[in-house]
Amino acid sequence: MQHSNAILSALKQNIAKVVVGKEDVVELLLTALLCEGHILIEDVPGVGKTTLCSALARSLSCSFKRIQFTPDITPSDITGYTVPSITGEMQYRPGAILSQIVLADEINRTSPKTQSALLEVMEEKQVTVDGVTYPLSRPFMVLATQNPVDFVGTYPLPEAQMDRFFMRISIGYPSVEDEMDILERYCGASTPMQQIGAVCSSEDVLAMQQQVKNTYASPEVRAYIASICAATRNTPYLTLGASTRAAIALVRAAQGNALLCSRDYIIPEDVQRMAAPVLCHRFVLSADARMRGYTESQVLSELMAGVRIPVRLK
Repeated sequence: MQHSNAILSALKQNIAKVVVGKEDVVELLLTALLCEGHILIEDVPGVGKTTLCSALARSLSCSFKRIQFTPDITPSDITGYTVPSITGEMQYRPGAILSQIVLADEINRTSPKTQSALLEVMEEKQVTVDGVTYPLSRPFMVLATQNPVDFVGTYPLPEAQMDRFFMRISIGYPSVEDEMDILERYCGASTPMQQIGAVCSSEDVLAMQQQVKNTYASPEVRAYIASICAATRNTPYLTLGASTRAAIALVRAAQGNALLCSRDYIIPEDVQRMAAPVLCHRFVLSADARMRGYTESQVLSELMAGVRIPVRLK
């Protein structure tokens, strides 16, 4: 536990060199990493989405590739393709996704056909090309970004794709004090990103991911999570509630948050903190909810208020 705490602290400090005043966002990003989950960062242009992803990638001794999604990107650009060799045998040429950390920049600017190429990769951590399956190196994580404001030339992610993302987060604008700090860091000859080096190896990440899986989840807490997810399926405000995959993701996220808090067991506060980023992007609001001006987070908050919080923790 002490070794994990030291690594996580080093990661936070490293990322904080370029991402100022967003400790909660960095913790959510690290939680997704610990839980072997993929993350969707949805926010307006210029708030540091790509910078946050690049800072995490530079902090890890893992292979990294950035894919700039555009309408002309094809599935074979993502997964790879086969070509005949000199001997006549088909030879596999790896695609951009065959890396440990992948930044899918502006993912909603590519076609649904190309988006669907990510389904197998994100769920099973493998690619299949011409009937042959190629496993990906571990750890593996997709960091996707999208702009929720600009709808011109974009393709909304389908529900099946959204459900593959472990959580969705937004960064938001910095405070005046934080923005002054950012301006000071960027007015010199070198940029803060150039000061970031790897502070964590692949083996360290894999060890912490295993530690998360061993974090204790009591029957009471598991029942609490199941009740929350069941409530989302039985409300007139949602036409699509939390899936079983979402329930599994929520318990895993609570385990990851517990590790970040130096605990080897989950408490209800872990579930409450992780519920919105893990569940809300999987919901589809009903027409009635949209007419009333509800957001996904407001619906979830009301539903959770009606679910009994367990008393016995462990």
